[in-house]
Amino acid sequence: MNKPTLVILAAGMASRYGGNKQIDGFGPNGETILEYSIYDAIEAGFGKVCFIIRPEHQEIFENNIAYKISPYAEVSYAYQTTDLSEYGFTDTIERAKPWGTGHALLSAKDKVSENFCVINADDFYSAKAFIAMHKFLTEEVEDNYFSLLGYTIGKTLSDSGPVTRGVCATTDEDDLKQLDERAKVFRDETGAIRYEQGDGSLGTLAEDEVVSMNFWGFTPAIFSLLEPMFVDFVSKNKQNPKSEFLIPEAAQDILKAGKANFKVIRVNAPCFGVTYQEDKALVKESLAQLTREGVYPDKLWTKAINQ
Repeated sequence: MNKPTLVILAAGMASRYGGNKQIDGFGPNGETILEYSIYDAIEAGFGKVCFIIRPEHQEIFENNIAYKISPYAEVSYAYQTTDLSEYGFTDTIERAKPWGTGHALLSAKDKVSENFCVINADDFYSAKAFIAMHKFLTEEVEDNYFSLLGYTIGKTLSDSGPVTRGVCATTDEDDLKQLDERAKVFRDETGAIRYEQGDGSLGTLAEDEVVSMNFWGFTPAIFSLLEPMFVDFVSKNKQNPKSEFLIPEAAQDILKAGKANFKVIRVNAPCFGVTYQEDKALVKESLAQLTREGVYPDKLWTKAINQ
C-alpha cells in the first residue's frame, strides 16, 4: 500500500487574524504551525504533502516551507480559484474569495490518488493525532468508511475570542451520528463553555464534549461524492457571494444520504491555533514548551525523520 498523503487547506484569507498566518513564525526558530503538522505526519508515516493554495501564493510556500520538507516527502500544489469552468459554469460569478473548504478539497482531486487526510494550515493537532490517522488510513479505511479526529472541546478553545466548533454525536462504536456546528463558542467568566444559539440566546456545552477540528481521513472516493454536491450548491448559491461549500456540512449530507460512514477517532491531546492575533503569544509558548520537553528538536528540520 502507498503511504498516505497529507492535504493542507492553505488558501484562506485569515481575515480575523489580520495576516498570512500560514507562513507566520511560531516555533523557537521561526517555524510555522503547519511545519509541525508536516513533521508529525512524516514521522507517522505519511509520504506526500499537497498544499491547497491560491496560484499567486506558490512562490511564498516554496521559499518559506516546501524547500525544508522536500528531502523527506514529495510536495505538490493544488489551486483553489474562483474559476469554475471545469464544473460546467461558464458565466462569471462575482466573489471576493473561493467557495470554502469543500471546494478547496475538490481542487486536489487530480493531485491525490492515495488515501489521505485533510487538515487546516493554522491548527496544531499533535503527533498523537497523525499516528492515529495514519493507522486508520492504512488499516481501517474503506471507500465508504471515512474518519475525522475528535478532540475534547475544553482543550480547543481560544482565550482571545469566540470560535466555531463542530460537536460530534456518536454511536457506542464511535461512528458519527450527527455533526452540529456551534457558533461563537467561548468560556465565560465562571469557566462554563457557552455558545450562541440561532435565536441569539446562549447554550452550554460540556467540558468533555467531542468536537471536530477539521481533520478528516478519506480515500479518493470522496471526490466523486463531493463533485455533484458542489455543482448543485453553486447552482443554488450563485447570487450569494458569501456562501461556502464546507467539508463538515458536506460530510453531514453524505452521512444522512447513507453514502458513507465516518469513524470519530478520539484524541487525548490539545489542539490549538491562531484564530486571533492575541493567540500568537500562547501558541509560541506552547511550542517552546514542547521543544523544552524534547517532543520536537530545537531546530525542527535538523533531526533525521523516519521515511
